[in-house]
Amino acid sequence: MKKKFAFLITIPVFAALLSINACKSKELILPAKQYAVEDFFKNPEKSSYQLSPDGRYYAYLAPYMRRMNIFVQEIGSDSFVQLTQDTIRDISGYFWANDNRILYLKDSGGDENFKLFGVNIDGSNPGGLTDFDKVRTSVIDPLPEIEDYIIIEMNKRNPQVFDPYRLNINTGELTMLAENPGNIQSWITDHDGKLRLAVAIVDGVNASVLFRETEKDPFKTVLTTSFKETMSPHFFTFDNQNIYASSNLGRDKAAIVEFDPREGKEIRVLYENPDYDVDGLYYSRVKKILTTARFTSWKRERHFFDKDLEKTFTRLKNELGDLSFEISSRNKAEDLLIIRSYSDKSLGAYYLYDTKTQAISKIVDVSPWLDENEMASQLPVQYTSRDGLTINGYLTLPKGYTMENAKNLPVVVNPHGGPWARDEWGYNPEVQFLANRGFAVFQMNFRGSTGYGRSFWEASFKQWGRAMQDDITDGVNWLIEKGIADKSKIAIYGASYGGYATLAGVTLTPDMYAAAVDYVGVSNLFTFMNTIPPYWATYLEMLYEMVGNPSTDSLMMREASPVFHVDKIKTPLFVAQGANDPRVNINESNQMVEALKNRGVEVEYMVKDNEGHGFYNEENRYDFYHAMEKFLAEHLLSTDKKDL
Repeated sequence: MKKKFAFLITIPVFAALLSINACKSKELILPAKQYAVEDFFKNPEKSSYQLSPDGRYYAYLAPYMRRMNIFVQEIGSDSFVQLTQDTIRDISGYFWANDNRILYLKDSGGDENFKLFGVNIDGSNPGGLTDFDKVRTSVIDPLPEIEDYIIIEMNKRNPQVFDPYRLNINTGELTMLAENPGNIQSWITDHDGKLRLAVAIVDGVNASVLFRETEKDPFKTVLTTSFKETMSPHFFTFDNQNIYASSNLGRDKAAIVEFDPREGKEIRVLYENPDYDVDGLYYSRVKKILTTARFTSWKRERHFFDKDLEKTFTRLKNELGDLSFEISSRNKAEDLLIIRSYSDKSLGAYYLYDTKTQAISKIVDVSPWLDENEMASQLPVQYTSRDGLTINGYLTLPKGYTMENAKNLPVVVNPHGGPWARDEWGYNPEVQFLANRGFAVFQMNFRGSTGYGRSFWEASFKQWGRAMQDDITDGVNWLIEKGIADKSKIAIYGASYGGYATLAGVTLTPDMYAAAVDYVGVSNLFTFMNTIPPYWATYLEMLYEMVGNPSTDSLMMREASPVFHVDKIKTPLFVAQGANDPRVNINESNQMVEALKNRGVEVEYMVKDNEGHGFYNEENRYDFYHAMEKFLAEHLLSTDKKDL
């Protein structure tokens, strides 16, 4: 994103356009201050704060040569130590291994083969701990009570499966704890760091929970369910006997339960919500009690088990006002907390909170160059699909507009990726950028979106390009019927599955959209299935049931693959792709672009050779969003310019 593209409509003209719309609704609507693309998509000033176990320091990520690197600062001091100097790729994530050493993960060019590195907080003893080619590392247990070791998993022995290892964080010495027989998807330790629980895929479509009393014992299967059912272990009870889990066994919405691994059954329900899955559970290591459960309605919400923590949140709310916030880090004693605030209009700030004195002090604003008074509100909305499902979503209107006065606006429809994920309320730089340019932005949690229960999720099976796409189309028609959208100025933009939905939108409903932006999207369900990462192989039978089987569902999959229907495309298309994408192979974009060019249709195509599933390097983000801005202005706003 090094090159700048001039926006086709200047700020004075854009203000005039808003005034024209305002006159129609008998109100004067003043435009927001127009920020530069870079203001929305540049790296934060400082982020990802984490307290050291002893509470003396915090570490954070900050830009160095346009890449996010790790810094350490003693609390109360203005001086800091820069621990990493990576100029090629952002640090993907980090954590305190003990008071003296930090571990971090990074990949190469977006290939998602994350390697683990370590460095002492004075900068000494740096080095790679799992520096193996084409191997992906993730952390199972940081072992906070054991200073020199952590437990990780890697697909070093076999690219398709992950084995657990105990790792010496100073020397890099590895000890394999178990050999994955080929079907285990996750490993879980007890509170003493002993590997005692695993979740496996059986026959490609069933899930089993495996348990052992000690690390000397063999794993035994204690429960097997269809993959459509959820029994997702969170962690052991504090006596290391039972399991806390999210479960929808015998119910539509997942609840927090206590599960007996010896009997293979639920003992009791600790918390459930009648409308939403409860998918998060948190605890105090010091008190050895559960603290909160989390679910998401239109916002993230909590159920408190710990009344003391509930009082703490009440005090924080009184101090911080209407901002949403969460605990992002705490020291080992749990008497110092780092609080992260956020809203739909702001990346928020970090605060240090002392639970003993109840003193709260701001550490830093994440993006102080943005004035949230100039940002737009993300409003929750609902509509009904053609077959009677309630679809929840969000509508972000340009500053000054409300649901009452928003009429005939240009709209960007933005379906989420996953697809088995969901949009949530909160700050989204893409949404705010588009709203700042005068577009309404429409996000919808179409069927299959998570958090709304099992039946809503299952309603998406084998519905790519069918009912899932209908949910998007029904939402667009709802906006048109409400008078909010100018039906001649609607664009669709999405990434990953959202990119697929974009391509499906311009092939299945070719007259609906005036412009389309496909970002790392699937175009051909057959080739997509053939190019998944090797460690997804055990999920292939599930994907056949959820998306389609190339052998038995070939006609359906062909109908749902946009690449076979390029003859229907009338909409100007912009495609962006990372060359190293391990999830959506670059061939998905290549074949779509080639098919259009073979028909003599021009398509704008951006490929970044040093990116994967999405653009993470700052300059690449700039390139992409500058190009998107130019593209959308040309195809959605240029007719207004002619009218003037």
